[in-house]
Amino acid sequence: MLIVMKPEATDAQVEEVLGVIRSLGFKPHPMPGATRTAIGVTGNQGAIDPAHFEMLAGVAEAIRVSKPYKLVGRDLKHDDTVVHVGDAKVGGLEPVIIAGPCAVESYEQTMSIAELVASTGVNLFRGGAFKPRTSPYSFQGLGEEGLKILRGVRERFGLRIVTEVLDTETADLVEEYADVMQIGARNMQNFSLLRRVGQARKPVMLKRGMSATLDELLLAAEYIMAEGNYNVILCERGVRTFADHTRNTLDLSIVPAVQHRSHLPIIVDPSHGTGKRHKVIPLARAAIAAGADGIMVEVHDHPEHALSDGPQALLPDMFRQLVNEVKAIHKVIAEANATLV
Repeated sequence: MLIVMKPEATDAQVEEVLGVIRSLGFKPHPMPGATRTAIGVTGNQGAIDPAHFEMLAGVAEAIRVSKPYKLVGRDLKHDDTVVHVGDAKVGGLEPVIIAGPCAVESYEQTMSIAELVASTGVNLFRGGAFKPRTSPYSFQGLGEEGLKILRGVRERFGLRIVTEVLDTETADLVEEYADVMQIGARNMQNFSLLRRVGQARKPVMLKRGMSATLDELLLAAEYIMAEGNYNVILCERGVRTFADHTRNTLDLSIVPAVQHRSHLPIIVDPSHGTGKRHKVIPLARAAIAAGADGIMVEVHDHPEHALSDGPQALLPDMFRQLVNEVKAIHKVIAEANATLV
């Protein structure tokens, strides 16, 4: 059920509708927009009679929602969601860049890369303290020690921290240190973890699973939003196909597909999407040209010694090049769009 309020509806009228929804045993999800507030209703096992709401003051209409997702779709919210992370905006007019090493390996390594990232004007820093690895013998991350190093990055350089949460057991710890809690591709359908980060009051970045469809990605986001956390960022990071010339097949077609169906911002990770350093910049350019709200890339000053994903990490000069080219491409597109208005 979707309840659309009149543009002139007062806060008191919205609160009255929320109270009626709760009295019926359902959960309301108010989504203020530029011109009106829409309220999604979840928790119902069957159809809800619109008559419960149609006669309430301030209500324009009550609409049954037939799609499997109710909160992530544009039926509920026409305006694009902008997720605020400190001074950064994901989904705003400017594309966001998130950069850093795959894994936090040491204090010195992390601070060196953070200094590089900060020097380019980028203000979101990625780094893994807990690492999901295919082999149980690979580097698994530094755990809380890594989170403390990331906190030091925030304190020293003012960078906001994006880091992965692997399980419900360590979710409290990650929430304490992170500015954005990342759900990795392997956990996209870890529903207990999705519910847990949905109860957090930190933004969540949700990566697309290795073989997930668009609907499956949006429904995973629905799990998070159904718990009351509406600050969700989607991330395309490549899917597994028959191709053997690249680590994954980066599916840029999902960017406009998401934007057609959902109000949530979507960024692209060309590092994991390709697994090859020389492919990251071209596909980062393509992602921005396709309309992505930003990119996330891996950077390392000594990738030959990296403990995780060294072959896909950009060298410092390559990262500076990427930042300049992303900004240039976005400017061209923005100017072209302005001439069409």
